[in-house]
Amino acid sequence: MIGISPRQLEVFVTIATTGSVRAAADCLHLTQPAASMALAGLERRIGVRLFERVSQRLHLNECGRNLLPLAQDTLRKLQEIENISHFNDGQALCGDLHVGASNTVGSYRVRELLGDFVSAHPAVGICLAVDNTKHILNKLLDYSLDVGCVEGPVMQVGIDVLPWREDRLVVCARSDHPLAHKVPLQPADFAGVRWILREHGSATRALVEHELMRLPAGVNVLELGHSEAIKQAVIAGLGLACLPKVAVRDALAVGDIVCLDTPFLDLQRSLSLVLVQGRYRGVLIEAFLSSALNAEAAR
Repeated sequence: MIGISPRQLEVFVTIATTGSVRAAADCLHLTQPAASMALAGLERRIGVRLFERVSQRLHLNECGRNLLPLAQDTLRKLQEIENISHFNDGQALCGDLHVGASNTVGSYRVRELLGDFVSAHPAVGICLAVDNTKHILNKLLDYSLDVGCVEGPVMQVGIDVLPWREDRLVVCARSDHPLAHKVPLQPADFAGVRWILREHGSATRALVEHELMRLPAGVNVLELGHSEAIKQAVIAGLGLACLPKVAVRDALAVGDIVCLDTPFLDLQRSLSLVLVQGRYRGVLIEAFLSSALNAEAAR
C-alpha cells in the first residue's frame, strides 16, 4: 500500500459509484483535473487500467471490480482508526454508514430501525438505500452497503443473518369485494380471484406465491414494485393482495379496505439484519447492530 494514498482510493471508489470523473469530483469537492490525476496516479502505481469508457460513462473492468471491495474496505478501516481515536477521547462517532432496507422496512419501519441510532450518534451520516431483498443482498456482497435489513428467509451464501423482529402479511380486499364480509372463509372461496403481486425478487412475492399454492388457482392481474402502489390498486378494486399489516393501517382505519380472515394461510415472517459473512465490522457497524437489537429487545 506504500505510495497509494487514501485520496486516490476515495476518488477511485467514487468514480466507480458515480460513473464519471466529473461527478466524483463534485461529490468530493475537487476539481476535475485533480480527480483525474488521482485516478491516473492510482492506475500508474498498480500498473493496470481500472475502467473502460462506454457511452460517455466509466465502467469498471475486471481489475477495477476486483479492487473495488478492497478499496472500500480500506477506506472504512481508515475511518475506523479515526472513530477509535474519537471514542477514546470521549468524542462522538463520525463517518458514513450505508444501510440497505427492503421495501417494507424502508417504507414503514425506518424509525424502528434507525431512530435510536441517529439520536445516539448525530455526527454519523446515514445513507439509506431502499430496494427489494434480492438487490439489497447483492449490494451487500459487492460492498456497496455496510448492513441491511430485509424480510423473509435469507438463503444467500456469504451472508450472516441476525433475527430482528416479526412481521405479518394480511390478505386485503376493497370493502365492497364479494369476499369482504363472507364468514367464515374457506380456501375454495378463492377460486378464480384476481391477485395483485409484488415484483420477482421481492421476499414478499416469494412468501405469497408459496402460500397461494394452498388455494385454488386465481388470476395474477398485476405486478407492482411497492406496497403503497399495491394498496392503491386494491382500493381501486383491481383485485386482492397480501400486504404487510403495518402498510395498511391507515386504509383499514378509514374503511377503504378490509383484512380477510385466512387462518389456513401462514403469513407470518421474520425481518432480519444482514451482513457480509466474515467482513470486518468496526465501531460504526457494531454500534448500529447494538442499537437495532437492543431497541427490539426493549419492546
